Amino acid sequence: MLLGECSMKMFTKLVLVSSMAISANAMAMQSMDDAALSAATGQDGLNIGIGISKIEIAKVLIHDNDGLATTAGGTGEAGAIVIKGNGTGATATNGIVITAPMNAAGDALDTSRALASHNLADLVIDTDKGTGTNGAFLNVAAAVSGLDIYVGEIGVSGSNAESTTSVRRGNDDANYNAILSGLTVKTGKTSANIQLGAAPQGAMIVLNTTMQGGLELKDLGIVDSSTKQGTGAGTTGNRAAGQIYLDSIKVSDASGSDLTVNAAVSVVGKEDTNNGYLRIITGSGASTPATDVYIKGVHLGSKEAKSIGDVEVQGLQTYYNNGTANVKGSMITISGH
Repeated sequence: MLLGECSMKMFTKLVLVSSMAISANAMAMQSMDDAALSAATGQDGLNIGIGISKIEIAKVLIHDNDGLATTAGGTGEAGAIVIKGNGTGATATNGIVITAPMNAAGDALDTSRALASHNLADLVIDTDKGTGTNGAFLNVAAAVSGLDIYVGEIGVSGSNAESTTSVRRGNDDANYNAILSGLTVKTGKTSANIQLGAAPQGAMIVLNTTMQGGLELKDLGIVDSSTKQGTGAGTTGNRAAGQIYLDSIKVSDASGSDLTVNAAVSVVGKEDTNNGYLRIITGSGASTPATDVYIKGVHLGSKEAKSIGDVEVQGLQTYYNNGTANVKGSMITISGH
């Protein structure tokens, strides 16, 4: 399944980590409601409540500076993944918009997905000497509000040359192809524990929580520009790019409405010829629940095409080899090349 348990849960965790990183540099901070983190046992330490209701990012570019080798059909020249506004709704001019969770009508806070403090995130920070040699570590217990995340158009483009006068590099708009028309992600409340230093919990970030209300992706369009002709406007003689459009994708634990989020995120350092990588392990063996997925409104050709129906997947379960046996969950590694 292209958008199954593995990719859905990974996306959830990346959203959590990204929102926390963005929030750490934001302007507004307010006192945290201690009750919002009742599971935290620290006494002395630092409590931080991050009171942000909206984050807008105009454009995001990820540059691949050496492209694809000519022996593999590439040019060896820099290209970029581009996230930009798609001209409609919340992402009319911004590539990414993150807001507090709103109700279906969009006119009030969805309190079922929001923290009691109404903060974007509540953090409890403690330091501990740990045990053994070099055992000291920093512990951050984080509760993160549910979020409405709007992602604009995602495409590929040629990269501009690096500027000598500005930090902006940008892309070549004349050499651009869309690959996703955009999507909306709705998450429930989640929590995570982050340890830097010795990390006695066994990983830098540990998520062991339940996302209330599950995970929902809406308005996802996968674009095929190979069929585009002329200006691609959809008029006679100007065929628009083809699109697989999905009205929504809902993910939850099997036979439930919430989604179990269980993962360990580690950064593995250099060893011998291996220069290191990011590793994400999801699941916890036998206790890892299967997942139900419901895809509503599958449109082939364009958003306006009549739907071929809905797709339902029950009891999706992934496995990975932990070195001795296949266990429930998944292992994802990310590294440069």
